[in-house]
Amino acid sequence: MSVIVGYGYSHIMYREIYPRDEQQQWWMNSSSSNALWLKSRSGNTSSSSSSSWSEGRKREGGRRNVRVEALWPDLSKPTVLDMEPINDSDHLDQILLLAAQSSQPILIDWMAAWCRKCIYLKPKLEKLAAEYHTKLKFYCVDVNKVPQSLVKRGNISLWKDGEMKGEVIGGHKAWLVIEEVREMIQKFI
Repeated sequence: MSVIVGYGYSHIMYREIYPRDEQQQWWMNSSSSNALWLKSRSGNTSSSSSSSWSEGRKREGGRRNVRVEALWPDLSKPTVLDMEPINDSDHLDQILLLAAQSSQPILIDWMAAWCRKCIYLKPKLEKLAAEYHTKLKFYCVDVNKVPQSLVKRGNISLWKDGEMKGEVIGGHKAWLVIEEVREMIQKFI
């Protein structure tokens, strides 16, 4: 990741890696105040300044296959979605009934605000929620804020058609839990 500063504004740019074409190269036009990234499919390297780039083009005697691309993420889909909190038993019953009627699976994260592993896991689950935002709805229950009758156990459970279909019990590394959750989601979607 590189940070480019111009006129007092900072712009964070990133580049995508295209493993299918190892000949691609990226140049930044540093002569202008705005960052311009040029992507070349040729294997030749040249300086990033515009004068030496045009000289290199003259030496080649032909047209270089260059295109300008925007280097910001696709904003058509979210990258993170907040999980909707469940506050009481009636709210849980309504959510399960709605999920049964629409036949859309839901995922419920039973967590505690003081639990370090839950704290590490929540942002990863929110990214996963953004990935599956059209197929699955994500909810969270803070077991310290709900009545004791609602507290089931510290796990992540998947519900479909009003009944629990699968669960993942955390307690180990967050990336392992996310992989288990992803496998569980793939099994029931």
